Amino acid sequence: MLSDLSSNARRAIGRSISIAAIAGALITGLIVVRQIIVNPRTDDAEVFANFIGVAPLVNGPITHLYVQDNQYVKQGQLMVEVDPRPYAYALKLARSERSALKGNIVDEGRRIASASSAVNVAEAGVESAKASLAHAISSVQEAKAGVANAKAQVLMNRAELKYASDNLHRIQPLLAKQFVTVDQVDQAQTLVASRNQAYQASLAQQALAEAHLASSLALQQQAEAALQQSRAQVKQASHAVLTLEPLLAQRSGKTSAIQNAEYYLKNCSITAPFDGRVTNLTISKGEYAHAGQQIFTLIDTRTWWVLANFRETQLAHIRPGMKADVYIMSRPDLRLHGVVDSVGFGVTPDADIIGKLAKGLPDVQRTLNWVHLASRFPVRIRILDGPKQDFRLGESAVVVVHGALGNYKSTR
Repeated sequence: MLSDLSSNARRAIGRSISIAAIAGALITGLIVVRQIIVNPRTDDAEVFANFIGVAPLVNGPITHLYVQDNQYVKQGQLMVEVDPRPYAYALKLARSERSALKGNIVDEGRRIASASSAVNVAEAGVESAKASLAHAISSVQEAKAGVANAKAQVLMNRAELKYASDNLHRIQPLLAKQFVTVDQVDQAQTLVASRNQAYQASLAQQALAEAHLASSLALQQQAEAALQQSRAQVKQASHAVLTLEPLLAQRSGKTSAIQNAEYYLKNCSITAPFDGRVTNLTISKGEYAHAGQQIFTLIDTRTWWVLANFRETQLAHIRPGMKADVYIMSRPDLRLHGVVDSVGFGVTPDADIIGKLAKGLPDVQRTLNWVHLASRFPVRIRILDGPKQDFRLGESAVVVVHGALGNYKSTR
């Protein structure tokens, strides 16, 4: 009986232990599953940083190389210098051309001022010619009036001479009959002589007035010709007056040429745009640099990220702003703090699943995949601390994202 009881007790204890072990395993499994879901983890991660290809903006031989491969440089530090002499010569030439243009503008301004003065002189000549013409026209009018007066005087003197002659011829026969006296006949003869002299004088005065009129008409024609000549001189002088616009329009071009030359001369020296580390340096002093052709790479060490690839089933538990722990495989004992900056929204489609997307129709492979793997999307995690100068781009890392939103917020 005692042996039976002892055997039953042992079986009960064994069942209890088995049940407890199974329950513990289930609880442990649930805890592990919950931990994995709440705090996603991946070892498919790499350290990443921004980097640029350093390339000169000018052509020429490298005269100085101030950096070495894998050297750490500070922002503004001189790294490379290209031969600046051709660009210094180009700058001097551009400045000389601008100075020459300034001199041409001054000289042209003086010439234009002189031409403008000539126009003013010619216009004054026009006014003087107009005045002379007006005076000549007045003289012609006066001469015509003089001719008319002279003709009238001639007519009057002719009439008086005729009257005196007729009177003399009338009384001369009466002298023999003593109807008139000798004195009356003498007076009539004297009057005829006087009237004849007056008539001859008026004829001379008429000829003089007509000569004066001809002279005045000649002076009028001369004044009209002078006026036309003065007007022609004004047109000629006006055509000689140019503007400074063509030369002034060249100033901006000359200034731009100087600025362009200064730009290229300044870029003969290449300085570090930020704190970084030189890598992939494979040139030496004396190498001919080509504009836009990369000569080495500069890694931006100011900000480092870890690109962690998480399965698509884990992305529902990862949000920007969550805290994360980062372990770099080269220093597994160092825990780095980070924050999730962004979660990827696209990867290259798997050609084995959707085929190839090309022109025409999609090319879908007729295969059957028994095992379907979850896609992985990159999650960018910004490292908040750590020795930034000592990180290496491409280092392997392990990332654990904490499910609860932390106090770290993205600063982008």
